[in-house]
Amino acid sequence: MEERLEGVVLKGVGGNYDVACGDEILRCRAGGKVRRETGLLVCGDRVTVKRSGGEGYILERHPRRNGLIRPAIANIDQLVILASEAPPVTDPYLIDKVTVIALYQGIDPIIVLNKSDLAPSESLFRAYTQAGFPVVRASAVTGEGIDELRGLLSGKVSAFTGNSAIGKSSLLNRLDGRFALQVGGMSEKIGRGRHTTRHVELLRLENGGFVADTPGFSTFDAVRMERLTADTLQHYFPEIDRLFGQCRFSDCRHSKEPGCAVREAVERGEIAKSRHESYCTLLEEVSNQKLWE
Repeated sequence: MEERLEGVVLKGVGGNYDVACGDEILRCRAGGKVRRETGLLVCGDRVTVKRSGGEGYILERHPRRNGLIRPAIANIDQLVILASEAPPVTDPYLIDKVTVIALYQGIDPIIVLNKSDLAPSESLFRAYTQAGFPVVRASAVTGEGIDELRGLLSGKVSAFTGNSAIGKSSLLNRLDGRFALQVGGMSEKIGRGRHTTRHVELLRLENGGFVADTPGFSTFDAVRMERLTADTLQHYFPEIDRLFGQCRFSDCRHSKEPGCAVREAVERGEIAKSRHESYCTLLEEVSNQKLWE
């Protein structure tokens, strides 16, 4: 007996896809029409499946709300960005670039300051709470922040990213003990982590929702963002966007202009200096070479 179901792609290997249809996971193949019209399916794709016996056949891919190229994942509700001031220390610019990518795609960023048992990451905590992002201090060792993060993930499709050896897999294992993800270490010679996440797979959480462990910042990229310009960049820094229209000049770029409300807020400590520096760096890039095009 055939039956049509709606589902979400969890992973794809060799032309086969695991699709979650309610509480059931079906091994499916994609029809030729789907492959011709939509190309490769990725984690997070919403699909219509025809089930016959214990196998499925993907008939249709639904339109995507958003999508990233590296990592290849679609229809994300939130991006969990792991950072820390414990080794390997995270460069704030990388965090800021990824938050811009997320907001541009309509994805909510969550900042998780991991390894809180080793470093409280005070400067990062201040910078991102001031910006208005949800910020969680967490530790896979002590369990700090695990319940709070688990609540934020419930019922959502979330992806984790961060620099290598920041503890993504360890934190996910602490969130849900069924995952048993491979955990990597940090190279003492080069001072950065060894990649353990080679592909992207959506994992179902016990309390509802899905989460993906993805490769680190070095492979993080987004679809083309040709509409991101020097004029629109400010709207993807929430603390800068809140001051929109308050500068002396209506076309203020918030970098060197006199009477700039943003620069004055930085001087008062209301906007983190690191955030403004990242904004200025990205501003120069989008102005000169059409960043991410």
